[in-house]
Amino acid sequence: MIPIALPLLAEDEAEAARAAVLSGWVSQGPQVAAFEQEFATLVGAPHACAVSSCTSALHIALKALGIRAGDEVIVPSHSFIATANCVRYCDATPVFVDIEAETYNIDPARVAEAITPRTRAIIAVHQMGMPCDVTALATLADRHGIFLVEDAACAAGSMIRIDQNWEPVGRPRGAIACFSFHPRKVITTGEGGMLTTADPALDRKFRLLRQHGMSVPDTVRHGSRQVLFEDYLMVGFNYRMTDIQAAIGRKQLERLPELVARRRALAARYTELLGNIEGLVLPFEPDWARSNWQSYCVLLPDRIDQRGVMQRLLDQDIATRRGIMCSHREAPYANGAPRHDLRWSEHAQDHAILLPLYAQLTEKDQERIAAALRAGLEF
Repeated sequence: MIPIALPLLAEDEAEAARAAVLSGWVSQGPQVAAFEQEFATLVGAPHACAVSSCTSALHIALKALGIRAGDEVIVPSHSFIATANCVRYCDATPVFVDIEAETYNIDPARVAEAITPRTRAIIAVHQMGMPCDVTALATLADRHGIFLVEDAACAAGSMIRIDQNWEPVGRPRGAIACFSFHPRKVITTGEGGMLTTADPALDRKFRLLRQHGMSVPDTVRHGSRQVLFEDYLMVGFNYRMTDIQAAIGRKQLERLPELVARRRALAARYTELLGNIEGLVLPFEPDWARSNWQSYCVLLPDRIDQRGVMQRLLDQDIATRRGIMCSHREAPYANGAPRHDLRWSEHAQDHAILLPLYAQLTEKDQERIAAALRAGLEF
């Protein structure tokens, strides 16, 4: 079986987890603090705060920015449903806008059309690791006095060219960037997330919100030679990362450059193998973007049955996934007609498929996948 994804975890990660377990400190502690510092250094962000998932990161981000009932947050429908759900967690309204047909990323032109006096923030998703046009989005946010939050769940290791310099995704162009370490991502801690920001006041809020609003962290209280009593300064959450996860994450960070290089090579090979299939649209990488290729997404010809192709590949032990979901089609958001045209989002969900991509994928595997896809389209 060729799976859709496979995390690269080895003895280094196992030993790091073992050391954390044997240290006696397994909840949020020194490994988390070290992971935060190393991640911040890697992406060039002044501050990084580790949490339990990217969903919790997005929720904390919006809470820290003061998003509340009556506010609108512009989001792509073409994203995992967590992006929209986090807006609802704050009793605010997600306003869905369409994507660019080529990149599958939120369209700045559609964002501009969607801004109203109630708009407080934009959530820009770097979909499948492909950087979105944060320069245009940041300009829009600044012009209208609203916040830009980057949903960088898939984008650890991706790069953007800013003023002729290549910069990592995660050095926030807006207020906050949020990452995921789910096993489908390029690096993993099992579950886990990270927020990065240049604003120290926001970072302080993150740290309160992730731990029930507690004023004195466990590490400070347990390490103090004086008795300390904590206060609870706001209604917070239990969104902490464990030291076991962080220890694994630190080893994964060491692998990130080689993992991205390997994925870029695999993506290039897919492009060679699939480039001459009539009607098949391959992924587009703008010249100002360097994707980590968290996923390799191909668009099928309109006449081709998406489910049928996927089933034929699965019958040959090749796993795929359909195009990224559209949140506005799901039950929590399907009560009324979308305010904006979402045709490219729907087209991508209905006609795109994601092919297997992970570091351990071999050239023989890719040739087998390409041959099966070619035959599936000719069925």
